[in-house]
Amino acid sequence: MLTHGAAWLTLLLLVGIILSLLVGAAPAIQHFGLGFLTSTEWDPVQEKFGGLVMIYGTLMTSFIALLIAVPVSFGIAIFLTELSPSWLRRPLGTAIELLAAVPSIVYGMWGLLVFGPLLATYVQQPLQSMFNGVPYLGALVSGPPVGIGILSAGIILAIMIIPFIASVMRDVFEVTPPLLKESAYGLGSTTWEVVWRVVLPYTKTGVVGGIMLGLGRALGETMAVTFVIGNMNQLNSLSLFEAANSITSALANEFAEAGEGLHQASLIYLGLVLFFITFVVLSFSKILLSQLKKNEGARS
Repeated sequence: MLTHGAAWLTLLLLVGIILSLLVGAAPAIQHFGLGFLTSTEWDPVQEKFGGLVMIYGTLMTSFIALLIAVPVSFGIAIFLTELSPSWLRRPLGTAIELLAAVPSIVYGMWGLLVFGPLLATYVQQPLQSMFNGVPYLGALVSGPPVGIGILSAGIILAIMIIPFIASVMRDVFEVTPPLLKESAYGLGSTTWEVVWRVVLPYTKTGVVGGIMLGLGRALGETMAVTFVIGNMNQLNSLSLFEAANSITSALANEFAEAGEGLHQASLIYLGLVLFFITFVVLSFSKILLSQLKKNEGARS
């Protein structure tokens, strides 16, 4: 009875959150409609609002974070489960997990004061000199070398989500029956072949779950992104070093000072969009997992 009630309570809380977001965003939805999602204008003085810059910043930084974090986490998990000496496995695993305990504001301050200047001096400036005048590539690294922007935020997010993804991957890799791996090694398989053909097929559900956990963490991160993304509500170019904004940063910076009316409603509209993005990501992961199981059944 209690567990049944807890399940219904969770569902009711979810419905209540959705309804509160819809009610709060209703003025902006009625005034801007779906054009809010494609407009780049954000002018509280004239009450003209569009969320494309924030949506782009959220998706792009999360994509960069996953692009970096997934292969790094995969390598960490393989090393800890297959290659690491026994004396190093536990302390190294604990050290990686401790990274998850570092407050996000510390990551943000470190990114702004230490990592940002290093990125600008040793990455952006050499890239600008290398690709000066090159079509497309030159545009990707354009902008003032100040060390804040989409790429900086994406790398900081990657560092933040690596402990989550790596810990989940390591745990699911360890549940693979040793007999399966020993049998593969006995047939002459290399370590990579064992991981690719035995461990990953056996643990694919947990691996996808860990990646989705990291993506959810990246989409919802606020303070670290606020420090390093630049908080600019304009999209002047598609440079990776362009200062931009994210949905969470916009909410953190403006919600407390937003007056009642379209400004506040537009910020809540952004929150509703972020909720929808998260829902789409979770739905996609469920579809992906069901497809993997279906393909597994077809092979068998």
